[in-house]
Amino acid sequence: MALRIENYALIGDCETAALVGRDGSIDWLCWPRFDSGACFAALLGTSQHGRWLLAPADARATAQRRYREGTLLLDTEFECADGRVVISDFMPPRDAETSHLVRLVRGLSGRVAMQMELKPRFDYGAARPWIRQLADGSGLSMITGPDAAYLRSNAVSLSIQRQDSSIAAQFEIDAGVTVAFVLSYAASHLPPPAPIDGFAAAATSASLWRKWSARSAYAGPWTDAVSRSMITLKALTYRPTGGIVAAPTTSLPEAIGGVRNWDYRYCWLRDATLTLLALMHGGYYDEAKAWRGWLERTVAGNPDDLQIMYGIGGERRLSEWTADWLPGYENSAPVRIGNAAANQLQLDVYGELMDALHQARLGGLPYDDDMWELQRVVVQHLERIWEQPDEGIWETRGGRQHFTYSKVMSWVALDRSIKAVEDLGLVGPVERWREVRQKIHADICNNAFDSKRGTFVQSYGGKALDASLLQIPLVGFLPPDDPRVIGTLAAIQRELVVDGFVLRYDTTETSDGLPAKEGAFLACSFWLADNLVLQGRVDEGRALFERLLSLRNDVGLLAEEYDPRLKRQVGNFPQAFSHIALVNTAFNLSKDRGPAAQRAQKGADTSRSK
Repeated sequence: MALRIENYALIGDCETAALVGRDGSIDWLCWPRFDSGACFAALLGTSQHGRWLLAPADARATAQRRYREGTLLLDTEFECADGRVVISDFMPPRDAETSHLVRLVRGLSGRVAMQMELKPRFDYGAARPWIRQLADGSGLSMITGPDAAYLRSNAVSLSIQRQDSSIAAQFEIDAGVTVAFVLSYAASHLPPPAPIDGFAAAATSASLWRKWSARSAYAGPWTDAVSRSMITLKALTYRPTGGIVAAPTTSLPEAIGGVRNWDYRYCWLRDATLTLLALMHGGYYDEAKAWRGWLERTVAGNPDDLQIMYGIGGERRLSEWTADWLPGYENSAPVRIGNAAANQLQLDVYGELMDALHQARLGGLPYDDDMWELQRVVVQHLERIWEQPDEGIWETRGGRQHFTYSKVMSWVALDRSIKAVEDLGLVGPVERWREVRQKIHADICNNAFDSKRGTFVQSYGGKALDASLLQIPLVGFLPPDDPRVIGTLAAIQRELVVDGFVLRYDTTETSDGLPAKEGAFLACSFWLADNLVLQGRVDEGRALFERLLSLRNDVGLLAEEYDPRLKRQVGNFPQAFSHIALVNTAFNLSKDRGPAAQRAQKGADTSRSK
């Protein structure tokens, strides 16, 4: 059985990623891209679906691990009866057509017996490769179809286990000795990649990461947490295009044993504004430009074709299918590849897109007239469709509704376009936009507010609450001191908070087309902290933020959700949205005008509809 989700750590080269377990296993690795099917292993099931174990032979060994400061190099120290060793795992920058994963084993004291077993499986664990000795005797090759991997070691003899298509080694390591293992990926039609020096690669990688981390503009009490989150976001960036995946994994369940298992190895437009704010406030303008560049290229075209999410290169076809040979993480099936939500109508993405472009302009990122023209065409399209029902922010599969958050973000799309004309001097039909903005605002206030309960609701005519309503003051739809906002916040704290953490909505009462049960969505809990800060309840916001920080695993990573009942992380891991929310809340608590205040003031002058 796989380890608990929080027992993994992330390594990557900004083009792909791997998860390293506390026990020395690597149970998930995608090559050559985050969303590739060339997975040599699967965290989604038992070890027969692929695994790379490198650990002391002593089953009683205890492990402590840490990232090297300011880097994505992971050190796991094992203490055994016969001594101590440290395993360093990292992925150096991609070399032309080749990615490398390096594992260095260094003896610290005594003499420790070690074991190494690599079970390579491609095509999501379905294909066993042909394993053979390289012609020059430098290592072993593993080939199946279009994919090839190569394993080399500087001092260890590798044996082929034909029966189960694996590679094994046993060796002893003394204090002061270091053994290197390098696993390389290349397309099978290319010659084997040249060997690399794992020791030199470690020094180079550490230097590059520390140089990048030193650019951080954050100065506050949570430097370590913010730095680790920014490094994680950088690791989830696809260097060739600037796209940022929501997570490097697929189908890690939102509830153990459940069916809410989704493929998150794609880029959501919804993340755009908060990602840009986190990067710009953090001082990472190159990454912000690259992300904005991906955004602009991806949405270019007919506004009728706008999707909520895309592939890391801007791909549009994300057909969903099930890998039915995988049992799922802790038997949480189905295991989904692709994401059918890409075909849904979610009106909120129009607001997120326009807000992102507006924040980029305010932040000083360069823009061109062609992008503004595209924005005008997209807003014109939204004017025609905003009154339609949609699937909403949570990508429900129970039919379309008039979701409140979707309407609020439609208002944001008009509002930010108007601000571009009023504040930045761009040219557009501002009078018509103002009329539509006011019409949307009044429509929401008339149809989405339950006056008897004193709260906004998830959808028009409904009774259910929704954590996305916390965004109402954060995007400037209403000011934080509006009685309707205060009442909504109180209702959410009363009905959606479990053990101090915020549920997206009550799945036992809401028909979303799926069985009930899921964990608390961590980004929503950060939004609650942001609301408390905007209302001047800073001490409460700080206390909640500190509690959320305590949910991070031992190396500072967060999944999508947290199960208060089981007291463990659930959902895809690590989750970019959780770390983006962490960074922005840290800035909200550390600055007089953080991201929440920056967005909230945008619509204050049009927020008094009754």
